[in-house]
Amino acid sequence: MSALLIILQVVVVIGLLVFFHELGHFLAARAVGVPIEEFGFGYPPRLAKIATWQGTEITLNWIPFGGFVRPKGEADETIEDGMAAAPAWKRLVIAAAGPLMNFLIGLIILVVIYSAMGIPASDQAMISQVALDSPALQAGLLPGDIVTHVDNEPIEDIDHLIRIITERAGMPVMLTVLRGEQTETLTLTPRLNPPPGEGAMGVGLSNPLKPTPFIQSVEYAFKATGLIIRETLLLPGKLIRGTVDPALARPVGYKGIYDIYSQAVEMDQETELVTAEPLPIFTLSIVANISLALGITNLLPIPALDGGRILFTLPELILRKRIPQKWENVVNTASFLLLIMLMVVITVLDFTNPVVLP
Repeated sequence: MSALLIILQVVVVIGLLVFFHELGHFLAARAVGVPIEEFGFGYPPRLAKIATWQGTEITLNWIPFGGFVRPKGEADETIEDGMAAAPAWKRLVIAAAGPLMNFLIGLIILVVIYSAMGIPASDQAMISQVALDSPALQAGLLPGDIVTHVDNEPIEDIDHLIRIITERAGMPVMLTVLRGEQTETLTLTPRLNPPPGEGAMGVGLSNPLKPTPFIQSVEYAFKATGLIIRETLLLPGKLIRGTVDPALARPVGYKGIYDIYSQAVEMDQETELVTAEPLPIFTLSIVANISLALGITNLLPIPALDGGRILFTLPELILRKRIPQKWENVVNTASFLLLIMLMVVITVLDFTNPVVLP
């Protein structure tokens, strides 16, 4: 796949994840009665106003990475019905909704991944490989064939098939196999003395994969999400103890995301991974991890991030005493500038020390 096409895919993926993040803020604000003055696709400067919906301007902006929402009175508590003038619990709900939307998107993608990967059908015996000069090759067996009967006797599992073939070694047997949606009948004579490392038929056997039940996929997805969040939260401690290579644990910027995404695409193109449904598993896994990482990062208690906004609401919720709005604005502005500087440093590292998937 060309670099340009991968760049376009990365732009679209990041854009959609940021868009859904902002959609979470938008829906939460509307739910608690805080008006949204603008919902922008991309980042300013503005390219055009698309429409106005229930008092919210829908705009298209020049920088094609995600989007933003601009609540009424976001930084001015003197504006009636604005966000800054809203009770602390409303501000907390609005701030938390964006990261929660990223967790939801990551969880949904993981459900799709586990559904596509499938689970072994232990009651079926599939031909995974056929040896040269073997009875199976001479009979016309192919990798992917599923043996359903031997001499019209139904096969219960792989062990059952091996037992029947061993008992009838040296005698012609009739195999009924499922090949795609077609049923084939083949005849072969299992060997009495097969070469070392080969069986009587000269085949490798495995269980075919069947789609994972939805409930089980959801269970796996929740477990994987919890594991990712847990490992992320434990990462600082592991770095301090030296149990994790700092080069593998550093944050990445857009260039790093491009590197990781392109490696995942290449793995999907070159891998022989067999799944119940043909989907780009590695690429989807990276997208799910990026979405979860966005959710985790935005919940960090850093001013200018959603976690910082939540942090500012806690004194009001607990002590009934609000931090002055002007102090919050100053801290958020300073933190925002520091975050931009940090992104510049991370981007430089992405070029000087490119990320490589393990």
